[in-house]
Amino acid sequence: MRALGLMSGTSMDGIDVALVETDGERVVARGPNGTYPYLVPVRDELGAVVADPHRGEHDPLPVLEAAVTDAHAYAVLRFLDEHGIDRAGLDLVGFHGQTVLHRPERRFTRQIGDGARLARALGVPVVNDFRTADVAAGGEGAPLVPLYHEALAADLDRPVAILNLGGVGNVTWLGDGPPLAFDTGPGNAMIDDWVRRHTGDAFDDRGALAARGRVDELALAALMANDYFHRPPPKSLDRNGFSADPVARLSPEDGAATLAAFTVATVAAARRHLPVAPRRWLVTGGGRHNDGLMVGLGRTFNVPVDPVEAVGWNGDALEAEAFAFLAVRASRGLPLSLPTTTGVPAPMPGGRLHPAEGGTP
Repeated sequence: MRALGLMSGTSMDGIDVALVETDGERVVARGPNGTYPYLVPVRDELGAVVADPHRGEHDPLPVLEAAVTDAHAYAVLRFLDEHGIDRAGLDLVGFHGQTVLHRPERRFTRQIGDGARLARALGVPVVNDFRTADVAAGGEGAPLVPLYHEALAADLDRPVAILNLGGVGNVTWLGDGPPLAFDTGPGNAMIDDWVRRHTGDAFDDRGALAARGRVDELALAALMANDYFHRPPPKSLDRNGFSADPVARLSPEDGAATLAAFTVATVAAARRHLPVAPRRWLVTGGGRHNDGLMVGLGRTFNVPVDPVEAVGWNGDALEAEAFAFLAVRASRGLPLSLPTTTGVPAPMPGGRLHPAEGGTP
């Protein structure tokens, strides 16, 4: 099937679009990709909802959900136009939506985005609601990308770890047997929030702000004093799972340095939960562009730590590609998650399929 995947992560920096040809088990081909930012009012309203758990759980958010859906439709149409792709050649769209609250311990997760509305807008069948079935069955509902990692890594030497440093960090360990996966801790979200608050920039470009600061060891110890890091996997996090209070008194530079060190330390803490130490770490997500994070990880692990481009993957497209892959799996009734990736009791199908209905010209 020729499927388009859509992903907007917890950093809310834009909508990733990627094309994949797959049967949901093998990756036949990976096509072009692109990223399309949210309009500022939509991004700001999403940020306000994410910061208010009551709204994320109880507010029906009809206007915001329509705006998020329409932003995805616009991103798809721009992508198809830019790459000369005919909608008639698409079999399926995988639409993750925007996570506004994730509380798996209460069997609750919410990604806003109207699959039926998107299918009508595009005239292409859409699969969305990838996480609900897993969480309802007692799973963590995240991470969902490991089965795609496993398909991509079929020919790589093992054991290997694939580390995604998006807003939240997560790792997929691939060795003998099924993949093991879990959220490691904050990826870029706390750094991004800090930088936005203190400089107005959206992120710490190449880790330059942190490079001018010094790590406050007391603040770092306070950040690491969280039972989450001792819990065995599978386990997952909400974007706002950690407080930045320990760095509140620091300068912008020292705060950025300490939060970057925190991200590295959380990945180091995750290593103890892996069955066998990886021979190599492959890093995807925006964090691979942060020189400080990559250098810190390399010093921590004493094995190769490389961006996923080193093995021919595209770190800017990987999660969007994964939801194209998962949409095809969902359409075939194949599992999207496993006991070793989300803690769900048994391999779990999921997703909701919305048929195409017309479409805009």
